[in-house]
Amino acid sequence: MRAGLLVLSLALLLAACGGNGGGDDGDAAGTTTTTTSTASGCESVDAPAPRDAPSLTAPKGTLDPGKTWSLTFETSCGDFTVELDPSLAPEATNSLVFLAREGYFDDTVFHRIVPGFVIQGGDPTQTGAGGPGYATLDVPPGAARYTKGTVAMAKSGLEPAGTAGSQFFVVTAEGVNLPAEYAIVGKVSRGMDVVERIGELGDAEEKPTQPVVVRTVTVSES
Repeated sequence: MRAGLLVLSLALLLAACGGNGGGDDGDAAGTTTTTTSTASGCESVDAPAPRDAPSLTAPKGTLDPGKTWSLTFETSCGDFTVELDPSLAPEATNSLVFLAREGYFDDTVFHRIVPGFVIQGGDPTQTGAGGPGYATLDVPPGAARYTKGTVAMAKSGLEPAGTAGSQFFVVTAEGVNLPAEYAIVGKVSRGMDVVERIGELGDAEEKPTQPVVVRTVTVSES
């Protein structure tokens, strides 16, 4: 029953990522941190002010398949690294690298945290409806499985399978019975303990119990 409810929750509530989204006006404010950690093991920080998502043009091309690409998320709960898989989602992985290099994810938050299920971020408006102004499409294979540590792109239930904007989620459960609807962009290769720490900070309404801030996302290629 719980698994069925979680699947329904994700299908209905994962935000559309292709539009600009709403959100309060104003530039992002810097976060205020202290040297004291909370009981969660995360720093006590102020959330950055929501900002309007920019309307960007989708990048052209795809990532060099001869290289290894990764994104390192520096957060108020620690750092974790995602190794991208361009073979599964060539357009979405290229878009994530583009957005990270543009500073799109800097001073954003994980706006949706479902303990034992997923953490979701990538929306500068913090509304769950923000996106970069464009969408990519990478239809996942029918045999796609969303196992623990899998990173995939969020979309609304009305959008075609594989649609992606800027919002992503990381699976924190051992495995969830999701349909092959969400473009898989990679897997956590380092810092899964950080992801799990973040994943404990959600309430019954899937809201964070304290701000979890993404300070910056760094691209590595080798």
